[in-house]
Amino acid sequence: MQVPIETGYIKLDSFLKMINAVGSGGEAKLVISEGYVLVNGSAEIRRGRKLYPGDRVRFQASEYEVKAA
Repeated sequence: MQVPIETGYIKLDSFLKMINAVGSGGEAKLVISEGYVLVNGSAEIRRGRKLYPGDRVRFQASEYEVKAA
């Protein structure tokens, strides 16, 4: 699924909240730190990781592509 962003980048924790994959920033921090989120095929444990258009995020059974709006 493609997800458009209005800015040049979005932080990973904010992205997970934006797509309603998590209910809060605390939940985002937990799933990221536990290694449940993949960015471009690799586990990402930094919640502040900047995502740019073209990046792919996989969480649970869903994959999202960051797209410029």
